[in-house]
Amino acid sequence: MKGRIIDATTGENVQSEVSGENGVGTRIELRELSWSDNPTPMYLATKQDGTYINTKIFSGNYKISADGAFVPLVQTGTNAVDHSQTVDVKSGTTEVNFTVEPFLRIVWEGEPVLNADGTVTVKVKITRGTADPDYQLNVTDINLYVNNFEYIGNNNFDARYSNRRSFGGTDGNDLLDQTLTITTTGGALPGKRTLYLRVGARTTYPNNGRPYNYNEVKSINIP
Repeated sequence: MKGRIIDATTGENVQSEVSGENGVGTRIELRELSWSDNPTPMYLATKQDGTYINTKIFSGNYKISADGAFVPLVQTGTNAVDHSQTVDVKSGTTEVNFTVEPFLRIVWEGEPVLNADGTVTVKVKITRGTADPDYQLNVTDINLYVNNFEYIGNNNFDARYSNRRSFGGTDGNDLLDQTLTITTTGGALPGKRTLYLRVGARTTYPNNGRPYNYNEVKSINIP
């Protein structure tokens, strides 16, 4: 079984972090209806590029949904919606994709730049990913992550050089829709290696540990 988490506006994958089955990030929820009328949910880990794959799922009929830094596919209350999918998972590869509205959309503007003092500066723009006012909540964190490996996010970064900023009230909202310039912290980055960078941001929405939205990972060679 495999699939993608797709941005409804751009058609691109919604970037996440390596979630682990119960970690913070995008996760896939499965309920095996062919086993029980009220099955216990199980969760699949996702990759940070917005895809998932698991070849160990038993054949059967499943109700499948996804949870992450996007408008919930399953909502309760007055305007309840349910965009989960009921699918027969068979031997071989069954593909189940989800189209979602991310809370935030983060886009690179140009390439990372190595400065004369050994730091690195990046430029990004952060916008709302949904027009639904119920999910246009206050932005609380905007972080530039640095790591020696391409697996990078709020669960895996070098704290010496990553630039993390938290905001109270509506202060973070004031940084939306404009080009942001962010520079690594901690002085000159270690040389003779390739370093990886990406930016993550999140809102106050309280699902599954408040996961981040991200842009794609970029690399830079430090001589």
